[in-house]
Amino acid sequence: MENIIVYLDDAAYAQQQLAPMQGDAAPENRGAATRWVLVACPPHMTRRIGKWVSHSARESWRAKWAEKLFDRIVPQLRSAGGEVITVVASGPLPELTRKLTLQHSAARVLDARRPKFGLQLQPVTASQSTGGQGAWEVPAAVAGMGAALILAAE
Repeated sequence: MENIIVYLDDAAYAQQQLAPMQGDAAPENRGAATRWVLVACPPHMTRRIGKWVSHSARESWRAKWAEKLFDRIVPQLRSAGGEVITVVASGPLPELTRKLTLQHSAARVLDARRPKFGLQLQPVTASQSTGGQGAWEVPAAVAGMGAALILAAE
């Protein structure tokens, strides 16, 4: 059985990323079911939200958010004959990846989180690069828009 760990935060984007992988099993695992370990990465809440919301309410919201996400993805994976394990991420993702890899002997890790403009996503493994250009995305976009407006005005 092939084990794949998938980090996700948006159902529609994750479905696009997972579609090619569902029929793309490793040659030695063809015919064997795939075990999908889905890790939901809920949006971060600000530090100041602690004034208004208790810790248990935050955890409850995270669980409900993850449940809605899993409800959209899990049926698609199960219909293809795969086994699905769901996890809600908490703490550093590289540490969670290491723990899940040891626990499930996963061969592949897929980062299917939607990229966010101007925001660096936390890497899921220690060897994953952070891209290095995130700090310049917004200024470069603003400069590009300014140049386009100047050219359009002429």
